[in-house]
Amino acid sequence: MYPNLNIKLMARKLSILAVIILLSVAASYAQQQFKMGLVGFYNLENLYDTINDPHKNDEEFLPNGKNAWNTEKYTKKLHNMAYAISTIGTDKGEKFNTPEGLWVLGVSEIENRQVLEDLVKQPEIANRNYQIVHYDSPDRRGVDVALLYNPKFFKVTNHKSYRLEVPNQPNFISRDQLVVTGILDDEEFSFIVMHWPSRYGGEKRSLPGRMAAASLCRHIADSILADKPNAKIVMMGDYNDYPTNKSITEGLRAKGRVEDMKDGDFYNPMWKMHKNGEGTNYYRDVKGVLDQCIITPALLKDENDPYATYQLLKPMVHSKEFLKQHDGRYNGYPWRSFAGGVWLAGYSDHFPVYLILLKKI
Repeated sequence: MYPNLNIKLMARKLSILAVIILLSVAASYAQQQFKMGLVGFYNLENLYDTINDPHKNDEEFLPNGKNAWNTEKYTKKLHNMAYAISTIGTDKGEKFNTPEGLWVLGVSEIENRQVLEDLVKQPEIANRNYQIVHYDSPDRRGVDVALLYNPKFFKVTNHKSYRLEVPNQPNFISRDQLVVTGILDDEEFSFIVMHWPSRYGGEKRSLPGRMAAASLCRHIADSILADKPNAKIVMMGDYNDYPTNKSITEGLRAKGRVEDMKDGDFYNPMWKMHKNGEGTNYYRDVKGVLDQCIITPALLKDENDPYATYQLLKPMVHSKEFLKQHDGRYNGYPWRSFAGGVWLAGYSDHFPVYLILLKKI
């Protein structure tokens, strides 16, 4: 009866269908066009075994110690840490996710290699076959840093541990800084894993330790860059300072805005997160980003040829609800293993952080 109207309706439906098909094809093409890799850091908060080491200050974490640290608690701690690690970047409800999870993970506050051997065997992450790079540090509390990596995506070619020394403090001891270089997928990367000196004794009084840590990290990175000016380096760790503090902005020369960077500066993608009120830890009830992944300029997005090689897409704080406390004064804080000597059966007093790297296939 109205042939022209029917033709117009059919044409409109076909147009809508064509748009849907084009969008589907475009989405599919986009997924096939890029590869995503995740690298991160997690302070595991006092991952001690139950065995007394006469060379380490581990007395609180023994069966007869202050924390009554026994096999049951140790096993629970391992399970919690492994489960938390298994969920980083794998949530299908998030825009950017991958079933492989983290390719590389720096960790801190681990007593020795054995606790890492026990950790990577946990069923939640055992299928990733994480390998370990670890050195013993002279830290007073007996804790170290280390790197876990999935050999399917990262092949180690070199690693070294650097001792931290503080000027005019010959008796100062802390965690070493670990540098691991290798091939990530098909590109060379270096990872510097750190746990800078704490704020014990006050932020100002303890600052020289973190300035010395910044100087050491800068020396390590500059040594790599001197040989390869476009080296891709990720400096990850618990800095015990915020992105706006002197040790990072001046000592490490890490800037939070690309437009503020000068020759020789690093980029701190966590700066904006900190300024926006996000946090990885509540130091003295102040929320802030102490755990950071800082990068060299080679990992910034190249506007002329975006993601031709692995480049930073975005940083993330993994602050899932199961990692938080949900009642009382500390509602919303990271759910710890212990607080005030009381066993809480939680995870860590820090949230993990990670970087999403993207590359064209």
